[in-house]
Amino acid sequence: MGRLAQTDGLSDVQREILATVRAFVDRDVIPVATELEHRDEYPSEIVERMKEMGLFGLMIPEEYGGLGESLLTYALVVEELSRGWMSVSGIVNTHFIVAYMIEQHGTPEQKEHFLPEMAEGRIRGAFSMSEPHCGSDVSAIRTKAVRSGEEYVIDGQKMWLTNGGSANLVAVLAKTDEGAGSVYRNMTTFLVEKEPGFGETRPGLTIPGKIDKMGYKGVDTTEMVLDGVRVPAGRVLGGVPGQGFYQMMDGVEVGRVNVAARGCGVAQRAFELGIRYAQQRETFGKALHEHQAIQFKLAEMATKVEAAHQMMVMAARKKDAGERNDLEAGMAKYLAAEYCKEVVEDAFRIHGGYGYSKEFEIERLYREAPMLLIGEGTSEIQKMIIGRRLLEEYRLPE
Repeated sequence: MGRLAQTDGLSDVQREILATVRAFVDRDVIPVATELEHRDEYPSEIVERMKEMGLFGLMIPEEYGGLGESLLTYALVVEELSRGWMSVSGIVNTHFIVAYMIEQHGTPEQKEHFLPEMAEGRIRGAFSMSEPHCGSDVSAIRTKAVRSGEEYVIDGQKMWLTNGGSANLVAVLAKTDEGAGSVYRNMTTFLVEKEPGFGETRPGLTIPGKIDKMGYKGVDTTEMVLDGVRVPAGRVLGGVPGQGFYQMMDGVEVGRVNVAARGCGVAQRAFELGIRYAQQRETFGKALHEHQAIQFKLAEMATKVEAAHQMMVMAARKKDAGERNDLEAGMAKYLAAEYCKEVVEDAFRIHGGYGYSKEFEIERLYREAPMLLIGEGTSEIQKMIIGRRLLEEYRLPE
């Protein structure tokens, strides 16, 4: 492990967890990641090992069979996983958001029913908010849930479900008629159970198939069609309708810390590849790293890796301390995503023509990095959040 992206003040347990995950990534993920990614193959063996390590229950409280670790520990684990292959971190991150929402907002029955099996990875979660006609504009969703006795009937179409095929539990945001004046108070989160796989996975619920993507392969990203799906009223998250938007935003807030962690991990790997190649390649009669232009690139890359990591750590620690962290989470996600793109591109440039070859790992990273610019809210959305919060903090006295 190099000098960059170190975290001060970790406990012995945290350091042991991270050392174990890093060894797992170096041994079991990096050697096979590019081959699996090029085949767009789900990493089943890697996922089974993560289950055995307890990573699916890392933040789930011990009373439900999890490890009860902090958001900081989880974010640092995501950083390590993403250093190996970002898709692997995506498999566990979406699951984590759903488990977090249930732990924070679920009824006692919902916690007892879902969390123990989620901790073991037997129940795997997917998160469903976006729709085909709207991305970051959550108020524009059209999926509706109508009360019918002791059930709700849900109709609509969802988009961009990570784990959509492999999951057997989906947290679904839908509009309900609560009679509120604000559209945001007429939204409800439903815990929808289904069978893993594609096609009709429960009556009325269809997962058409994997979306073919530029990068972020291996993990299944899907649509979801709901046509008269009947969900018991007891599967309204928290038991009270009309709270869905706020529950989802709480999940997205911690999700942004983890997307920032993904950016940190990918950027670290790109830096590692770039500085290694710069010492192996010769050009114009001397080693590549002896050229000042390359040293400048390495200096800029390393500084961005370090800055993004420290911002991510600060955002996670604020949340763990029970403080409001939407400003810091937005900053961390924005900075890490943008810096990741820049660090990966610089490593790509250092590789020269070989960076364009599928035989080199940097080619995969070059296709993966752009997803971070749009996942969990685009960079533009992050800047809107940051700007609004700054105006709250620095409002002039009336």
